[in-house]
Amino acid sequence: MKKHDKDENQEIENQASEEKENEVLEFPEDEVEESSEEAEGEDAGASEEDDTASELAEMKDRYMRLLAEYDNFRRRTQKEKEGIYADAIAEVVKEWLPLVDDIERAVISSENMDETSVEKVAEGIRLIGKQAGAVLGKLGVTEIEGKEGETFDPNLHEAVMHVEDENFGEQEIVQVFQRGYCCKDKVIRHTLVKVAN
Repeated sequence: MKKHDKDENQEIENQASEEKENEVLEFPEDEVEESSEEAEGEDAGASEEDDTASELAEMKDRYMRLLAEYDNFRRRTQKEKEGIYADAIAEVVKEWLPLVDDIERAVISSENMDETSVEKVAEGIRLIGKQAGAVLGKLGVTEIEGKEGETFDPNLHEAVMHVEDENFGEQEIVQVFQRGYCCKDKVIRHTLVKVAN
């Protein structure tokens, strides 16, 4: 009987140990889901960091390319500006060179002239003046109207003297000292005038 009790006890112990093993091996479903969600959360967090880092690297690359493009554009624009300026100067000088040549010829001729050839010198100077006017016309430069008796316009004229005279109206030009010029709508030089009242 004792042997039978021993066997029975042994069987109970075996069952108890099996139940313990089953308890240890079996996890409640809620705990399993929570631990898998935590693992997924850690993976998602790492994935988000990787995405953010790659997005930042991409934005930095785009910024550096844009900066380089802008720098190239700025240099190219500066070169083009300098080229346009040089071309404009060359164009203007080319138009004036024949006039300079004529002035040089007039100076050389005047050295060999006597006192009786004053009329020829005056005629030469008039021709040079006409040629200068033609050059200005080719360049689109026109003279600003500013004659005695006209009304003073501060946009076109510069008053260097003022006189009180009853023979003239208010803000009327009395005398022109120096002619002014403009190119299209831009004033190159104002006409210097004396203004009354």
